Amino acid sequence: MTDVLVRALDQALATVRANVEAFGTAYPDDCTVAGRYPLRPAAGEFAEGANRGWTTSFVPGQLWLGYELTGEDLFRTAGLAHAVNFSDRIFGRKDLDTHDLGFLYTLASVAPWRLLGDQDARAAALEAADRLMDRFLESAGIVQAWGDLSDPAQRGRTIIDSLMNMPLLAWASEQTGDPHYVAAVRRHTEQLAIHMMRADDTTFHTFYWDADTGEPLRGATEQGAADDSCWARGQAWGIYGFALNHQLTGNDDLLTASQRCADRFLRHLPADGVPFWDLIYGDGDDQPRDSSSAAIAACGLQELARIEPEPERAAAYLHAGEQLLLDLIAGYTPAAEGVDSDALLLHSVYDLPTDNGVDEGCLWGDYFYLEALMRYTNPDWRRYW
Repeated sequence: MTDVLVRALDQALATVRANVEAFGTAYPDDCTVAGRYPLRPAAGEFAEGANRGWTTSFVPGQLWLGYELTGEDLFRTAGLAHAVNFSDRIFGRKDLDTHDLGFLYTLASVAPWRLLGDQDARAAALEAADRLMDRFLESAGIVQAWGDLSDPAQRGRTIIDSLMNMPLLAWASEQTGDPHYVAAVRRHTEQLAIHMMRADDTTFHTFYWDADTGEPLRGATEQGAADDSCWARGQAWGIYGFALNHQLTGNDDLLTASQRCADRFLRHLPADGVPFWDLIYGDGDDQPRDSSSAAIAACGLQELARIEPEPERAAAYLHAGEQLLLDLIAGYTPAAEGVDSDALLLHSVYDLPTDNGVDEGCLWGDYFYLEALMRYTNPDWRRYW
């Protein structure tokens, strides 16, 4: 089994190296097209390949994993070049109206600070934490997900993905000694545990609060099959994100939420172990899979196993996460299918309702697949989150 993981890791790193040569400091788009990443398209003030959107940090995230795994200067040099680009983005106020500043600056800036003590990267990450705090709505106790804070369509809304953006704020508290960052994390994650979790252990993708009164309003979806279905990637974010935030806040309800998300996710896997894009589907349904959800869940299950107080349950979570990773290696990689692709992982779904990135590779799937390989070959690895 270890040989399988090591061989898969070698194959993944070979692709990351090739992508450094192919893309340089430019950014590929969110998803592949017919198995190959195009450059991120030009949009408004942004040229082709520019640093915009929520997924660009998954490129340097892969580079820092590669650097830790190999010590190769190629990964270090490329990662530092991206760190400069992300510094320019945050201080230049470019495309910042999103809670995904946590995704962006944890991987692109906190990682080189942790690994190399890069002071410019640290400054960029702290600035990003401040801009993320601008999105905290005191009345509702949540960080607004998307859009300008005055946009009535987005005001008072958050999504389950936001759990992965909170570690940037906790890191800022650790770095500065200022407790207001982690206080926001406590309130936001408590609200998600109460309102995003449903009685059957499934999760809403998104939830609305009245931004003026703080009253919780309703759950909904943007990328799942229906408002009351269970979007697979959201459930995977729940496994990983609640486990992380339990450790950041000490709130035991978040550990319980992670366990509930994990148990529900694992009960509804199809025979080959990789979920359909929404967990309402199962074997026999003619629906696409989302391999990125399995990669995220594999990471989350290993993280949950680290903190699970019951040894038998911890061992079960660890085994389940490794099995998800083995299932991805066996059936969802270019090597497994014998195809030419610059993605690490095939058969993901970005947003099926809008027909965006369906049955393609994606940057976050690639990153979390590589993180899962890191976790299961180096179990003492110190996460960036």
